[in-house]
Amino acid sequence: MAANKNKGAKSKNPPPKKKQRSHLFAEKKRPTKKDEAFDDVSDNQSEEEQLEAAEELLDGDEEVSDFGDASDISDDDDAPLADDFLQGGDDDDEDRDSDSTSGSGSDSDESDIEEKSRAIDEQKAREEEDAQAEMQMNIKEESDEFILPTKEELEAEQQRPPDLANLQMRIKDIVRVLSNFKDLRQEGATRKDYIDQLKMDLGSYYGYNEFLIGVLVDMFPVVELMELIEAFEKPRPTCIRTNTLRTRRRDLADTLSKRGVELDQLSKWSKVGLVVYNSHVPIGATPEYLAGFYYIQGASSFLPVMALAPQEKERVVDMAAAPGGKTTYVAALMKNSGLIFANEIREARLKSLTANLHRMGVTNTIVCNYDGTELPKVLGQNSVDRVLLDAPCSGTGVITKDPSVKTSKSLDDIQKCAHLQKQLILAAIDMVDANSKSGGYIVYSTCSMMVSENEAVIDYALKKRDVKVVPCGLDFGCPGYIRFREHRFHTSLENTRRFYPHVHNMDGFFVAKLKKMSNTKKNPVSSDDLETVEQSERPVEIHSDKDNELELPIKKQSTERKKKNGLPGNGKVESPSTLKNKERRENGKAESLATSKKRKRKFPSKEEISKAREEKRKTMRERRKQPREDKKTGK
Repeated sequence: MAANKNKGAKSKNPPPKKKQRSHLFAEKKRPTKKDEAFDDVSDNQSEEEQLEAAEELLDGDEEVSDFGDASDISDDDDAPLADDFLQGGDDDDEDRDSDSTSGSGSDSDESDIEEKSRAIDEQKAREEEDAQAEMQMNIKEESDEFILPTKEELEAEQQRPPDLANLQMRIKDIVRVLSNFKDLRQEGATRKDYIDQLKMDLGSYYGYNEFLIGVLVDMFPVVELMELIEAFEKPRPTCIRTNTLRTRRRDLADTLSKRGVELDQLSKWSKVGLVVYNSHVPIGATPEYLAGFYYIQGASSFLPVMALAPQEKERVVDMAAAPGGKTTYVAALMKNSGLIFANEIREARLKSLTANLHRMGVTNTIVCNYDGTELPKVLGQNSVDRVLLDAPCSGTGVITKDPSVKTSKSLDDIQKCAHLQKQLILAAIDMVDANSKSGGYIVYSTCSMMVSENEAVIDYALKKRDVKVVPCGLDFGCPGYIRFREHRFHTSLENTRRFYPHVHNMDGFFVAKLKKMSNTKKNPVSSDDLETVEQSERPVEIHSDKDNELELPIKKQSTERKKKNGLPGNGKVESPSTLKNKERRENGKAESLATSKKRKRKFPSKEEISKAREEKRKTMRERRKQPREDKKTGK
């Protein structure tokens, strides 16, 4: 009976340690009825009773072991308990198997994680090594000294086809050295050596002639120069200007976008400009273009008209109007009121000018075909309110549109353009009325980047006429030069504006706005006039040294000419009062103030000087021939 009690206690209270192991490492199974009953009993028992049952269970195990084999003692009622005990042993085996499998699985998972972590660490180490090696290589390249090629190497390169990769690498090295010349320069090499080599390489790589690349190198630092040259190789964005005489910009953008044109507003500074990114139809053949709703025009061409700011009911002159982009913009700002004189010297370009005027609906414009320098005689001096002079120039700011400028322009071309521009700007100033209530302005613009065509022309106009430079009214742009190399210009030229393709993403352009202060003209004795007078008299003195007899009359003629030009015999400038007194004493006649003023203002031209030289030479030759003929006849 004691044995049965112990067995019953054993069946009711299995060892708790085995139960805990099965719950930790094995999956949970669905509970049976026997387990539920055991759970109910175990819940009702206290902890002390459970301890006592465990002790009895241990005593019972000892008694069972004393009786011998458990199969001889058990009966039919105890068979299920024995089965449970045996099943519990099987469960222990399964638990051990599951423990071993889970342990092996966990070991394999841990090994995979370790391998992955090792791979990640190795990859990071390799990346750090590569970065360190690259940094060391960059430091080495920076520290390496660039050596200029020798004359022999340059001569060998000229005999071979140009190696563009080598040229590009050398250009980058020279720019790097010049940007940090103190630390990276070659011993014994000067900055001039590097700059000369850079000019040669840029000319051969990008196709510039020696003159133009030399001017650009003098104007810009090397880093900005490279940005400018690279910008010249890329096309500028296509822009269109809305014709406000026929439509509005918003309506035009909607209609063009429906036709497959991708566009957007040009910028904040323009209320009528649109930039075209892509178009599925030809932008110059749409019905809107043919109807005059817009004009295809570069962004830089907007600027002179915006600086001019014409008002309604004014008289405006466009001195170089073809093909009509700026003229039609002026007419739109004036709302077809007032009067516009659109002048063009080339007769072949008048067709495009008149066609665009008709297409854009302009009705207040008169087209004329005159030389710009003669317009003051045709229209009258002091007769208009505003003048727009988009002067003919060398085109060095629009190399993107015309790459032939790289090789076709020379110093003579620049000087010829500058001479013509100076004549045109004086004519423009003479046409403007300084007493105009709303006007009195002149806008000068070029698509050139040369200083001699821009700042030098404005500075010349300031010396010759009573005008001043005023702000252009443009919020952006680089200020003009007031000093460039050996040149020094008026400080008010800071109000002029320069536009560059690498800075403003538009063609190179120059804009200046002048205000006419009075209708009087300045005519001081300039240094150029003095130089021409002195040059005209030097050869006369050389010829006179050969014949002592002719020295005195030639000197008298030279002194007379100097007096006529407002100069005494010693070449010094004298005041008007002293000149009047001397002329009255020598001639014995009292001259009027008007005649004296006229003589002061008249200066001999180059043609007159050359004619006078020829006449003097002829007279000298004739005088030399006369004594020889007299000797022959006497014999």
